[in-house]
Amino acid sequence: MKRGILIAVMVTLLVTVGTAAALRVRAGDMILTADGGFLPTALPKHHDAPIRLYGGGRLTTVSGELPPIAETVTIEWDRHGSVQTTGLPVCRASQLEATTVPQARRNCPGAIVGKGFGSAVIAFPEQKRIPVSSPITLFNGARKGGRPTVLAHAYITVPIPTTFVVPIVIERINNGVYGYRTKARIPEIAGGAGHGVSLRGRVGRMWSYKGKRYSFVNARCETGHLQARVEVTFDDGTFLTGILVKPCTVRRP
Repeated sequence: MKRGILIAVMVTLLVTVGTAAALRVRAGDMILTADGGFLPTALPKHHDAPIRLYGGGRLTTVSGELPPIAETVTIEWDRHGSVQTTGLPVCRASQLEATTVPQARRNCPGAIVGKGFGSAVIAFPEQKRIPVSSPITLFNGARKGGRPTVLAHAYITVPIPTTFVVPIVIERINNGVYGYRTKARIPEIAGGAGHGVSLRGRVGRMWSYKGKRYSFVNARCETGHLQARVEVTFDDGTFLTGILVKPCTVRRP
């Protein structure tokens, strides 16, 4: 089954692109470029502190043809960080189904942890290509098996009004420098005719709960850099994988 790339690539890059200085990966005709960062870049060495992530990416081809359609996106990201959800409102998938972007954001305003924008091209046989785009919203979702989740929401009107809600589980792993993993299976766009081409966005949320301040994304500068490994698989059997690295500095007490 062919699948679109618009939503899950947005989620996974937003979750991890803050650890990236820049990434350019090529597989045959296809090229993935991504860039981003996090603020502040000066962090404690031995304990996590709040950060905000920003970044974006684009899929292109050397030939100028549309890239193949992505099926899965897997990210392993640096163990020197954490995701915190204590006291953060939770959004349910049922609150986002069949909603436009403004409706979704009104339904779960307190659960928003990130916002962005994605674009794709719909290519039906023997028809002119149709560009589509949508704001993308990331919501704090209900925990699954004790693990935090993010719900990514997007909405397009072409060829018919369609709402996308993609759940992403943030799981703990023990793989060297990598301590967390996200994996997304990507829903179809326009019956499998949608090809994702670009995205951009930011992640970061701070709130108070029972007199304490919390941040959704946190990190520490224990090794002088943070990094993540990205792998995207496509419907034609190809895949792209690369490591994103971003230096940090140790913040003086």
